[in-house]
Amino acid sequence: MNLRDLKYLVALAEHKHFGRAAEAAFVSQPTLSTQIMKLEEELGVALVERTPRKVLLTEVGREIVQRARDVLNEVEQIRLIARRTLDPESGTLRLGIFPTLGPYLLPHVIPRIRERFPRLELLLVEEKTEVILRQLREGRIDAGILALPVHDQQLHVEKLFDEPFVLAVPEDNPLARHRSIKLDDLADQNLLLLEDGHCLRDQALEVCQLAGAGERSGFRATSLETLRQMVAANVGITLLPVLAVKPPVARVEHVRLVEFLGRPPARHIAMLWRKSSAMHGFLGDFAELFRQLPDGLLDPGIDPT
Repeated sequence: MNLRDLKYLVALAEHKHFGRAAEAAFVSQPTLSTQIMKLEEELGVALVERTPRKVLLTEVGREIVQRARDVLNEVEQIRLIARRTLDPESGTLRLGIFPTLGPYLLPHVIPRIRERFPRLELLLVEEKTEVILRQLREGRIDAGILALPVHDQQLHVEKLFDEPFVLAVPEDNPLARHRSIKLDDLADQNLLLLEDGHCLRDQALEVCQLAGAGERSGFRATSLETLRQMVAANVGITLLPVLAVKPPVARVEHVRLVEFLGRPPARHIAMLWRKSSAMHGFLGDFAELFRQLPDGLLDPGIDPT
């Protein structure tokens, strides 16, 4: 048994196809297939069910793959310790971020990252929350920026900031006449929401529950920009996170933004990484850059012009 064979097995588990797994592992298909068979012979158990159309892992195969991921991740941590000792601010950082935050937050942070860590290679992965968490646990990314709560004892949580929501309404909607509203003003309103799988949907549903509002039936958007355009088309109203309405994001015609009085509803943003990560100290310094946002960026106040 060696690390190379474990990598082949993990690649096969991820792609469930010998050809695609071999391509991902940069070897020929016969080589990968042969090494998997040798691993099975050495262990004395079948790891894979070979069917004409796809590859399935046996029950013991799935358990061994999970252990193999842990082993490979620990080996990578050893390499990271060595690299970070030589130069703590160089190397590669794989950062996950979810789609309703990444495009609106990163333009304000990337210049600071490049200035503070000029030798750092930052690889961004934009995925839904559940995918980021899975990749984080499996060691495929180093850290993730997510909305709380996240319940996982294996992950360190570094709180970054609270991002308020504003209400987006069509220009001829009665609510558009108000510069600000109370949460109770949403009672009996039906809001446009994102489809399942987006954390913003869960956060918006929480606000709806607090306000006594509901979801508009028959429509669920695939992106924040779709929601914005549906409001412009006078289909309904929705909640938008404040970073998604601040420059450099362009204003959309026929959409009015209304802030909430008092303490507005907000989502709580944090950076998470494995407690076992060799990058723990560096990631703490890296997270600090996401707290140093420009003044007023998270202010929900809307410019009436």
